[in-house]
Amino acid sequence: MSVTNRRKFLGLTGAGVLGVVSGGETLGASRGRAVAAAAEHVLPELPYDYDALEPHVDERTMRLHHQNHHGGAVRGLNRTEKAFAAMSKSGDFSGARKLCRDLAYYGSSHILHSTFWTNMKPATEGEPAGELADFLERDFGSIEAFRELFLAATDSAPASGWGMLAYHAEFDRLMVLQVEDHENRFLCGVVPLLVCDVWEHAYYLEYQNRRSEWTAAFMGHLIDWDNVAGRFSAARGG
Repeated sequence: MSVTNRRKFLGLTGAGVLGVVSGGETLGASRGRAVAAAAEHVLPELPYDYDALEPHVDERTMRLHHQNHHGGAVRGLNRTEKAFAAMSKSGDFSGARKLCRDLAYYGSSHILHSTFWTNMKPATEGEPAGELADFLERDFGSIEAFRELFLAATDSAPASGWGMLAYHAEFDRLMVLQVEDHENRFLCGVVPLLVCDVWEHAYYLEYQNRRSEWTAAFMGHLIDWDNVAGRFSAARGG
């Protein structure tokens, strides 16, 4: 992905590249390199009010989900990156296994949540159109077949997981994936276009254990297909 398209994609997710703080620290003569400290990640604001997606998602769920769960991921990501910097400075890499796991978990959670919020908009009744619709029909047989596959995959995803429509540039095709936690069952190289959170905190207050009612509401009433199409265009280099 080119720098321009990467920026476009990250802008769509709301995650963003937060830049680098100048003035790195020298690790010592044996290393002879300066490591720059990255700016902290920030919880993005929602593009709508907390109650804007009612009656499909209640205000309390949105507030808790955004502030506590996504916010917790951002805090965990910042904490992990600081620990990496401290580890590099000390030269003691014995904690690398845990920190690599934490980076994948918290970093993926931040990206997926940032994508999730912008995938939705209030009172939408839109449909896939243009090149996105063409690829959905090419890769899944029809838009309706894609919907059925996405719902089946999302409904049967692990209890702590996500359903995902993604684009793989090397394969030049759309794919439906299940994600376990935030980082497992991923296919290397995919770009998330549309994600549905099926961790119970995403829907339990409204739907209790009726996950399929939540995913049906998401598919039928909440998806911003213009946002998905913009991600697809950026992922393909458009």
